[in-house]
Amino acid sequence: MFKTTISISKILVLVFIVTFSFPVRAQQKHQIGFSIGASALTKKKLQQISDAGIDCIETGLTAYINKDSLTFTLPEGEMMKKMRALKQAAKETGVEIWSIHMPYGKEIDISFVEEARRQKVVAFHQQVLKYVAVLKPKIILFHPSYYLGLNEREMRIQQLVKSVQELNAAVKGMKATMVLENMLGPALLVSKGNQERPLLRTVEEYLTIFKLLPDDVYAAVDLNHIAQPEQLLLALGARVKTLHVADGDGKAERHYFPCDGKGENDWKAIFKALQSIKYKGPFMYESTTKDLTSYRECYKELSKLNK
Repeated sequence: MFKTTISISKILVLVFIVTFSFPVRAQQKHQIGFSIGASALTKKKLQQISDAGIDCIETGLTAYINKDSLTFTLPEGEMMKKMRALKQAAKETGVEIWSIHMPYGKEIDISFVEEARRQKVVAFHQQVLKYVAVLKPKIILFHPSYYLGLNEREMRIQQLVKSVQELNAAVKGMKATMVLENMLGPALLVSKGNQERPLLRTVEEYLTIFKLLPDDVYAAVDLNHIAQPEQLLLALGARVKTLHVADGDGKAERHYFPCDGKGENDWKAIFKALQSIKYKGPFMYESTTKDLTSYRECYKELSKLNK
């Protein structure tokens, strides 16, 4: 009789915990993260990030790179030392390094038509991957191109596919997943008419190019790079592995913080799309706010719109 009473008591306690803790967990459907450069990630900063309830980060090595010469500002030994220290600090503070934003720019374009330039960029990225492999990220994010010359889009796509195949092998070698980000492109031509917008500028182009890529290369959707981003989310479905969360209008690089009320995104439609495609990645902000706690608070406010 005594043992039976104990068992029933344990069951009642368990039921109480499950019943009253479930709504809290149900409200938090995604981890919260934001983008921050590796040079800013001291242990003190990581502790502040952790204390603010932020689960993970996206980072990159921009501060350590000479973009024009595709070289590093520090020797290899120093770079590896910094990466090991960053990994240890992240481990001690409980902040996950979810993704790496790979370098990009005028001279860092994996779609270069000139084969020697393309190969140089791929080799440079492979060196970056050697460094960031120490951080054990889950996602490696690339831009598909920089701005293009006129009437070379098809050749650029062919070169992009070649680079993706080569880099994907290196990414898989570090047990991570390669993703390509959609780029800003309200019109094919820039305002002066002397350049074309980068690749992956529309839903249609994204789908066309992705048919040419390996099945284990996925998508990163920047919610500021395209008007009505929910349409891109729905079109890509399960291939969406990560986000860049910011508000905008799809016409320029706005990167408004979503809860500042400056952009035109329909957050109810976006959250409905995320739910529809069963998105399991983090709500990764690529927008800034003064208070780190605002990242989680903003997520709570936006997610209420989908109820």
